[in-house]
Amino acid sequence: MEKTLVLSGGCFWCTEAVFQMLKGVSSVEPGYAGGDAESATYERVASGTTRHAEAIRITYDSDTISYGDLLTVFFGTHDPTTLNRQSNDIGTQYRSAIFYQDEGEKDEAKAFINDLKEEGIAIVTTLEPLEEFYPAETEHQDYYKTNKDAPYCQIIIEPKIEKLRKRFAELLAH
Repeated sequence: MEKTLVLSGGCFWCTEAVFQMLKGVSSVEPGYAGGDAESATYERVASGTTRHAEAIRITYDSDTISYGDLLTVFFGTHDPTTLNRQSNDIGTQYRSAIFYQDEGEKDEAKAFINDLKEEGIAIVTTLEPLEEFYPAETEHQDYYKTNKDAPYCQIIIEPKIEKLRKRFAELLAH
C-alpha cells in the first residue's frame, strides 16, 4: 500500500539522498513543513525566521518497507540528540522532527522515541502534526544526484550514505 511520511533531520539534501536509496521508496521530495505557504521559500526558511523545517516527503510501499524501518533509518542516519542542529547546519529549520499525519503515526513514533530514551539516548526529535508540505524549489530536487562532486556532498552527505550502506544494507534498493 502506498503511503507518505514527512521527516526533518537537518539539511534536506542529506535526508533526500539517504531515503532515495531504500527499497520500497518510490519518491523523496525535499520541501518545507511546519510553517505557512507565504514563507515557504529557501531564502526565507534559511533565515531561521519562519516556523518551517527543511523536510522530505517520502512516498513508499508499506508492503515492502515499514514505517518502523523508515524511522530506524531516520534515527540511524542523523543526530536526533542535538537541538536545532545537524553538523554545521544550525537553526530551527534543521530540527529533528517527525510530521505525523494521523494518531497511528504519532503513537508509533512516540513509542519508537520512548524506546530510544529508555536506552539512555537523549532524543530531542519533535512530533508535530503535518499541516502542509511545500515542495522545495527545482534546484533543491535530487541535489546529491546532480551535485556529487560539490564539497558539501562529499563532506556531509557521503558519510551519511556510507553509514546507511554499513548499518542498513538489507533495506537498500540495490
